Amino acid sequence: MQMLCRASSAVASFPCSRVRSGQCLWPGMRQLCLRKGLVYGFMRLLSTPFRTLRGASRSLRVAEFCSVSNMSSSLQIELVKAVPIIDALSRKNWNLTYILNTHHHHDHTGGNAELKAMYGAKVIGSGIDKDRIPGIDIVLKDGDKWMFAGHEVRVIETPGHTRAIFTGDTLFSLSCGKLFEGTPEQMHSSLQRIMSLPDGTNVYCGHEYTLSNSKFALSVEPKNEALKSYAAHVAQLRNKGLPTIPTTLKIEKACNPFLRTSSTEIRQALDIPATMNEAEALGVIRRAKDNF
Repeated sequence: MQMLCRASSAVASFPCSRVRSGQCLWPGMRQLCLRKGLVYGFMRLLSTPFRTLRGASRSLRVAEFCSVSNMSSSLQIELVKAVPIIDALSRKNWNLTYILNTHHHHDHTGGNAELKAMYGAKVIGSGIDKDRIPGIDIVLKDGDKWMFAGHEVRVIETPGHTRAIFTGDTLFSLSCGKLFEGTPEQMHSSLQRIMSLPDGTNVYCGHEYTLSNSKFALSVEPKNEALKSYAAHVAQLRNKGLPTIPTTLKIEKACNPFLRTSSTEIRQALDIPATMNEAEALGVIRRAKDNF
């Protein structure tokens, strides 16, 4: 599952500009993608800083609100617990209009019921997960349209040219999601689609696992200079209590073992034969990571 961001109807890409407060503002943003390339369009995305709810080294939760200038509507992307969201909304004197879930796992949907009861917010998700997302109200698929703060939102299946991607639990920095319900072939196909995006694409994943992921990555590719440099940077950030997310596709292509299944060093470290294809190699790497 993933969320991709796209710029206006001309499909122009957009940069993410940071400010000192830690907020991220994309001027003129028109479309936001959810769930395997489903795209949602609205006028402007304003995201508040990342919040860690269950320990800095374990779980990164994104407290993001999408708002439209001079409008009272807001939309929350992903939530584990309701209390931090309620606190943030209270400080801004905002109401919660929509909840956008990337997938059904409890660590992404845990606050749905309480927030729906308190604010009457509508829960939005993919039809693929309609029976597993708590309280889902709006089920979307390719070609659907819905309204956000008076603006028509059009859902399209093909993500196209993007500059930011919300990958949920599919791609992490220096790792990928566990194969709970899928196969190595499916995961490899999903990661290949993500890798087709521009190197400068910012990657927002669902959890802050980068430090622990770096230890496994270094164990299978210890001579990778880019990885060693990035791992040191990650350690410095976490020591200061700072997030490592977003990462970029350029970094992940250079350092993430699950995007480097053809690496000779990784294959030698895990005894992966040269005759094994990349999807099969990914399965071996995933099993090694699970047992690390």
